[in-house]
Amino acid sequence: QVQLVESGGGLVQPGGSLRLSCAASGRIASGYALGWFRQAPGKEREFVAGVIWVGGTTSTYSDSVKGRFTTSRDSAKNTLRLQMNSLKPEDTAVYYCAARRGIVVRRAPEYTYWGQGTQVTVSS
Repeated sequence: QVQLVESGGGLVQPGGSLRLSCAASGRIASGYALGWFRQAPGKEREFVAGVIWVGGTTSTYSDSVKGRFTTSRDSAKNTLRLQMNSLKPEDTAVYYCAARRGIVVRRAPEYTYWGQGTQVTVSS
């Protein structure tokens, strides 16, 4: 079992920044990929970013966030972070952390474990 807990969401003005955290516990180790997804009201859950948990040297990003969002890992705390800069109103959504065995993929149903989500609202 893998448990994921997101934190760090909130309200921010356009152009601002937020940092989300995903604390992972349980049987997460080599061979897992972690991903960030988001879901806005009335829309499907979409891929934001992903990284191989152990040994992954590069992250994968969706075109809509590339150059603005960055993932990082704190291995000592088993935490994956998502730094979000230059936020736009269209970034407003519930953000989820997810995990799966294997490589990073962009389809949400391919992920086995999910956190509860954290709300990000970008508005003036």
